[in-house]
Order: sequence, then C-alpha cells, then structure tokens
Amino acid sequence: MNINIKATNIELTDAINDYINKRLSPISKFEKKGEILSRVEVGRTTNHHKKGDVFRAEIFIEINGTEFYAFSEKDDLYAAIDEAKEDLSRQVINNKDRKQTLFKRGASSVKKMLKGVSGRNPFTSKY
Repeated sequence: MNINIKATNIELTDAINDYINKRLSPISKFEKKGEILSRVEVGRTTNHHKKGDVFRAEIFIEINGTEFYAFSEKDDLYAAIDEAKEDLSRQVINNKDRKQTLFKRGASSVKKMLKGVSGRNPFTSKY
C-alpha cells in the first residue's frame, strides 16, 4: 500500500505519520491484485464560524481502478482521521458487497437458464 501524506497549516510529525499508517493498513486487505494508491491530506482549517482549532482529514484511495473519497472535520486531528477512515472503509465494504451480490445474481440466473427452469432469453433479457 502506497500512502502519500500531505500536511496543510500544521507540521507533519512522526506520531501523525505513524497513526495514519496504522489506521489505513487494514484497508490493504481489500486488495486482490495490483496496488492501492492512497493520498491523505491532514491540516488545520480556519472557519470563521467555528471557534478554536478545526482539523480536517481527507483520504482518497484507488483500489483496482475504483476510487473512494472520505472527508472529515473535527476539533481533534486524530478524531478526524478516525472518522474519515471509518467512512472510507464503509464505502469499500459496500462496494465489495455490491459486486458480490451482482455476481451471485447473475450466476444464479445463468444456472436457472441452463436447467431450463427460467424461460428467459439471455440475449434480450425478456421472458
């Protein structure tokens, strides 16, 4: 897993770098072949309508050609990274489940056609 980290308006310390690497490492299990490219941007933003420091975390990941993006703003940098990571992992899992469901549905349809149970024409998708 290749992680590019960019810091805006804050200094990128080893602790932040290690925390991001530790949090994003479980996402590498979704990789079947190829490489996961990820870009992480953390920083302090100044929103005039919010008091105090507001930290943001943006994570962009490309897994086998599919792109995922998560964004979070919190009062704590680590909380923002955690929330963005959770949102990103939810997106990846939903995409994986969607692909498996479509594959199973298509496979069961072909099986029914081969058995002769379904009177569906595979070329026109009509009964």
